[in-house]
Amino acid sequence: MSNYLAIATVTAVLQQLLQEGVEADVPGAQVTTVRPDKKQGPDLDKPGINIYLYQVTPNPAWRNADLRTRRPKGDLGKQRQAGLDLQYLFTFYGDERELIPQRLLGSAVRTLVDRPVLDLETLQRFTNRSRTSPSNHSYLSESTLAEQVQRVKLMPSLITTEDLSRIWSVFFQTPYSLSLAYQGTAVLIEGDLAGQKSLPLRRPPSVSIAPQRPMLESVSFQEGNSPPTVLEQLANQIVASGTLIVRGKQLVGDRTQLQIGNALLTPQFTNETELQLDLGRLPYPEADQLRAGIAGLKVVRWQSRGARDPEGRIESNAVPLVLCPRITETMLSCDDLEEDDYEKYSGRLVVPLDLPVDDRQQVFVLLNGIDTSQAYVFSRQRGEALTHTPSFFLEGVEPGEYLVRVQVDGAESRLNVNPETDRYDSPKVIMQ
Repeated sequence: MSNYLAIATVTAVLQQLLQEGVEADVPGAQVTTVRPDKKQGPDLDKPGINIYLYQVTPNPAWRNADLRTRRPKGDLGKQRQAGLDLQYLFTFYGDERELIPQRLLGSAVRTLVDRPVLDLETLQRFTNRSRTSPSNHSYLSESTLAEQVQRVKLMPSLITTEDLSRIWSVFFQTPYSLSLAYQGTAVLIEGDLAGQKSLPLRRPPSVSIAPQRPMLESVSFQEGNSPPTVLEQLANQIVASGTLIVRGKQLVGDRTQLQIGNALLTPQFTNETELQLDLGRLPYPEADQLRAGIAGLKVVRWQSRGARDPEGRIESNAVPLVLCPRITETMLSCDDLEEDDYEKYSGRLVVPLDLPVDDRQQVFVLLNGIDTSQAYVFSRQRGEALTHTPSFFLEGVEPGEYLVRVQVDGAESRLNVNPETDRYDSPKVIMQ
């Protein structure tokens, strides 16, 4: 980092570089570092370049580099620093008839194209010269700009005519001279207050390392005696009477459960890479947590983390699945069946399900005629609490036999297929 002399050092080195460059191109030209309004009268006809630092701005890349320099108690944790960009205005003077200002501008640009970075050799040469020559800014011999890790870069600045006119309007009654804007970036000035570092702990407190998160890689579902099928091949649909087979990594902790929606379920088989959960063998308290619908499947691992956190919860990634309800009877009947004047029927249909439904779930019954194209959708009656037997009020149904499905939060119950006819035949209800 650099000390307080860094800005003046950049200006002085710029003056030296341009002086060395223009002496060969325009003999007698002088490079100065004064305000442009100080160049008046005869000085305007003398060949020369004036360097004027007209603005200093925070460097965007280094603006937040030293945040949190103080600890919560207010003591300084590290030395502060400021990253600055230096905005220079080069002004060129001389006999306009001989195009001296334009020749000087070309010479200055060529010099800085060749030397766009203030490298270590240039800075050390200037510092040594300042130390041995009192007339050459001897006070800059204490500059530490050469120790700055990031070198100062010099590049032309894009400045509009409006901005240029604003700069020159500051210099009262000063005629405009040919000008060019340059930027030096970035100067890093470090504060003098040193930060403090406390002694290291001799006996660090024991901190348990958080175990790795379980990772699900594949999920299969096995129903009855059929072989396991990958969930994607089943359109992610399962029922509450089969076995989930979960494979992955780091699946076992001090206690391991599978979560389906809000239900936490204990698998019957566990090892590091595989879990098996037979949904049909769940004990009552866990089975009663299951709800039909679209849900996420996750492995939940409970891990001991010490006295402060005796049992920490770690979750795996989630796999989507659809837990479909199942109608437990194949032949349904409609209570309070009535026929209206148009030979259509109304009544209350109670559908027994294997999974309970609560009052927050959207439940519909779907009727499709077996021998006709008639189809109906009815919503569950309001006010029903948690139940396995939601009821529906049917109205205006044509007489006939109907296949019955129930849809709970987007998950539909299955229909049974008659193996002889290869057609759906149940569950059904007869409206007559």
